[in-house]
Amino acid sequence: MKEYLWHKHRWPEDARKELEYPDEPLFAMLDRAAEESGDRPYTVWAGVSHTFSEVKASADKIANFLASKGIGPNDKVALFLPNLPHFPPVFFGSLKTGATVVTCNPMYKARELNYQLNDTGATVVFVMDHPKFTPTCFEAIEGTDVDTVIVCGVKGFLPKLKGIIGGLLGKIPKSPYYKDSITYFYDDIIDEYEAKSPDVEVDPDDLALILYTGGTTGTPKGAALRHRNLLANVLQINEWVNLSPEDIDAPKKIIYGEEVFVGALPWYHSYGLTLTLLMSTYLAGQLVCIPDPRAGDPPLSDLLRDLEKYRGTILNCVPALYAGIVNHPHVDDYDLTSIKICSSGAAPLPPELAKNFEDVTGAILFEGYGLSETSPVTHINPTNKRDRRFGSIGLPVPDTIAKIVDADTGTSELSVGETGEIAIHGPQVMMGYYGKPEETENVMREFEGKRFFLTGDIGHMDSEGYFVISDRKKDMINVGGLKAYPREIEDVFYEHPKIAMAAAIGVPREDDPSNEYVKAFIVPKDNVDVSSEEFIEWARERMAGYKRPREVDIVDSLPLSQVGKVLRRELRKQELEKRGMVD
Repeated sequence: MKEYLWHKHRWPEDARKELEYPDEPLFAMLDRAAEESGDRPYTVWAGVSHTFSEVKASADKIANFLASKGIGPNDKVALFLPNLPHFPPVFFGSLKTGATVVTCNPMYKARELNYQLNDTGATVVFVMDHPKFTPTCFEAIEGTDVDTVIVCGVKGFLPKLKGIIGGLLGKIPKSPYYKDSITYFYDDIIDEYEAKSPDVEVDPDDLALILYTGGTTGTPKGAALRHRNLLANVLQINEWVNLSPEDIDAPKKIIYGEEVFVGALPWYHSYGLTLTLLMSTYLAGQLVCIPDPRAGDPPLSDLLRDLEKYRGTILNCVPALYAGIVNHPHVDDYDLTSIKICSSGAAPLPPELAKNFEDVTGAILFEGYGLSETSPVTHINPTNKRDRRFGSIGLPVPDTIAKIVDADTGTSELSVGETGEIAIHGPQVMMGYYGKPEETENVMREFEGKRFFLTGDIGHMDSEGYFVISDRKKDMINVGGLKAYPREIEDVFYEHPKIAMAAAIGVPREDDPSNEYVKAFIVPKDNVDVSSEEFIEWARERMAGYKRPREVDIVDSLPLSQVGKVLRRELRKQELEKRGMVD
């Protein structure tokens, strides 16, 4: 690989610049872990663990069942699941058929899930047995190609006595109804099917995952990721992490078979999926399932309990969660000293927050950067205190080339220190947006015979090769690390019969300016009576919680460009000025 600026200054001395990648499908990492470390615990939840051999057997049974239903290459299987122990066997079992997995946010409303199912042509959905999630799923499949719904109950993953008592008392979550003609149950599949995956040849270049993102335009699109993309990113991350004895009393490298990965971030999202679920599988580490990291009284108490109970060593979070841990009123009552390695992404990490977290845990915390379109990681700060640089996203990981290009066309490379759009080339970059060739063409450029992805983020590279993000090209809203897209929110409001125009922006929270909430501005139609509350209620029924506006202003007009486009940045500027804040 050609030597770039970032290789010449602070590149980790133990990290190779180029890697070799095995020519195998993604699920081979589970098969290998089961073969080499079959008796080691893999998933753990509610005090019950399952070994790698057991999870592999369950994945093979899932694959066998799906194959019996005709599922194979080119089919799409949707996962509408939180971080439960069902997720790994369903994820890998689906891939073993040659099918493509579509991960879906379990907090989505029916209309949002329906869009993804229709857009991908999914025919199978796995859903948690739950009074809310399951009915939402059944509503969402109307008008789609879905003809098989697998309901995943939690009773089989609970301690035996707790499962029995919970069943008798009616405390185990359960859907109020099922559509009998299309419904199957996870537990029945595990009991009835042989642990034998179908004899299907899966190529590493086959489509493994469709991961939905607003991309750089705000319209939901499925980032199409190959088996090879995801596997490459796992190896890139593993190569990069090298601890220093000056910072932490721990081995330099992540230890195969000994780490405990805490699943605080959702696995339907690329950050949690790759850095926690896939990394734990590749390294035969234990995977702690955390369906809701904010659960407990006070919030986050359950996460702190599990960090202590299972002696978690690797934690990947967003700054808002790290802040919640540090500011938890009882944090000193928990022993968190087992934590070694922590990554932070999705929003800027305040240096003081990092210092406070490290004081509480003794861990090393570093920032990185990535996108759904890049599997996701493209940049990571050096994982030592000497070379990490707060305020930057770090250096490109092995086999990754990053450029700063002009923000208008993305065709001209800019010099060191100049501000423009960040463009990425590497083995982790997606095939494109599923079923959207024009959208794909809009975000891809060629430089020196290599294909680069335009990230939509504005920044610069400094004299030592560190990249710094200074702005967002589009108006995405960062809600606790999740991205809410104004256009999607506005499209829902435009369905309201009383609304003439709508716009949505992100407003920084006063206690954490890097975290935002959604505010909407509504221009009502003439001669109608309206209130902010009715629009907030309208949104409550149609959008996931993080997308719903906390505030709605009723206004006479919106700032518009000469061609009639709403100027969201002007709205945001006006809002911040009104609040005495600066952007």
